[in-house]
Amino acid sequence: MTENRFRRGPSGVNSLGLHIVWCPKYRKGIVLGLIANRLDALLREIARERGWNIVASEVMPDHVHIFVRVGPTDSLADVARSFKSRSSRVLRSEFSRLRRQCVLWSKSYFVAPVGEVCEPTVRRVIEHPWDRAA
Repeated sequence: MTENRFRRGPSGVNSLGLHIVWCPKYRKGIVLGLIANRLDALLREIARERGWNIVASEVMPDHVHIFVRVGPTDSLADVARSFKSRSSRVLRSEFSRLRRQCVLWSKSYFVAPVGEVCEPTVRRVIEHPWDRAA
């Protein structure tokens, strides 16, 4: 498991995880059954093509959660946009009931970094480096 947690590159080692959440337009519960299965497979395909690693995902009828590890040059907005834009395009082309909707996903999304160390620990180490053992 450790080998998946860290990415080694020519200039360093990183572990950049993102928690991304987005919803269908108007939070409609439309991601069900075959659509949900296809979306999950599609998200994994997008991640694999981009060199990302999906650690966990949950496709619900009215929202999607992903925990994905990305590279140091990948921006938060680009990662979310990649998942949302391609999945919308493919799902709308494959499922006729989704074609009626001009926009599948809401414009908004939530992205937060998921770190190996929590914020209070980082603050404590920076503010009081002599207390690291505590």
